[in-house]
Amino acid sequence: MDNIAKLHENENQRLQALESYQIMDSLAEEDFDELTQMASQICGTPIALITLVDSSRQWFKSKLGIDVQQTPREHAFCAHTIIDPTGLMVVSNAKEDQRFAENPLVTGDPNIAFYAGVSLMTPEGMPLGSLCVIDTVPRTLDERQLWSLKVLGKQVIAQMEMRKKLLLLCETNRRLAETNQFMQQFATTAAHDIKNPLTTISMSTELLTKHLYSSGDQKGYKLALVSFNGIKALGKLINDMLEYSIRPEILTAQHELIELGSFLRKTVSMLSIPENVQINYPKAGTEISTSAIALQQILINLLTNSVRYNDKQTCLIQIDCIIVNGLANITVSDNGMGIRREELERIFQRNVTLNTSDRFAQSGTGIGLATVKLLVEKLGGEISVQSTPGVGSAFTFTIGSNKTSVKKS
Repeated sequence: MDNIAKLHENENQRLQALESYQIMDSLAEEDFDELTQMASQICGTPIALITLVDSSRQWFKSKLGIDVQQTPREHAFCAHTIIDPTGLMVVSNAKEDQRFAENPLVTGDPNIAFYAGVSLMTPEGMPLGSLCVIDTVPRTLDERQLWSLKVLGKQVIAQMEMRKKLLLLCETNRRLAETNQFMQQFATTAAHDIKNPLTTISMSTELLTKHLYSSGDQKGYKLALVSFNGIKALGKLINDMLEYSIRPEILTAQHELIELGSFLRKTVSMLSIPENVQINYPKAGTEISTSAIALQQILINLLTNSVRYNDKQTCLIQIDCIIVNGLANITVSDNGMGIRREELERIFQRNVTLNTSDRFAQSGTGIGLATVKLLVEKLGGEISVQSTPGVGSAFTFTIGSNKTSVKKS
């Protein structure tokens, strides 16, 4: 095809910026899917995508209305969008546009006739991809829809910025844990680094929510309201982290009611989980009252170990929660390498390693599980492990709370 989009004038820097987000080939995430659905609802199109363009393909972080996960870059409408100086490209009828008339995505599935995309621009001005809406018939968008698409595009990049910060914070958390000083430094850095992009997201979402309400778009308004409420909840967690950085003693003393299913999914979204990992969650409605920050650190450590020390083609992780006599018994089990019987009593001791390399050929430090044990005990609970070499391991810890309950559906 002769009408392949030119490369960005700073293509190498653009690709480096994209790589820094560590988002390509990541799992689907609810926050991005909600924005895609909102774009489809507002613009009235059957297809909406969040696309990221690397050196050879456009990959869909979120998709609605199509089954494929990526297409070659030379076929990508979004490859044209990212070099458009206006940051917005609208193609009313692709079949009559010489750039796209012979494009396989126009002549074949998904039969694109209409396209509108807005560039996902980093704070440094590098376009990574686009938020786009697509239809199979020629059409246009009005000014309100175009404005909304631009606002949603800013929301996407803000979510990516937050995700990038969270990934960096997880790495910071791991390193600080190895020096046994990670909690205070992590919370201080995390809270300040995230508050600025969070404020941007909150203001944009509130503006979009009010606009959709006043325009009478009830479907779009409800979706925007879900995002706005989620942002407020995240803001509370960040403020708690900042408060902890000032007064570390509140880490395990300040409890809140947590719905375990949604909490686990948000925690998993902060991790870099390979595609061959399957995680099963406890039934919906289980609530526990505990320290969100401490519980998150416990789960991040256990889940990370389940992924690292797994030699199976498909890594299976099962998370269960049983309420017994006012105690929440949470179990994280996997089908990994397992631990020998004579080593089970030693693994929670500080600086004890089992001379076992993980799936990335790296050895542990012996600090992670010691920290987990300390946090569990600070929460008034205990932790134990059952394991069979070659079959897998199951870590069970308890959390004491008079408010532990199961919400009735």
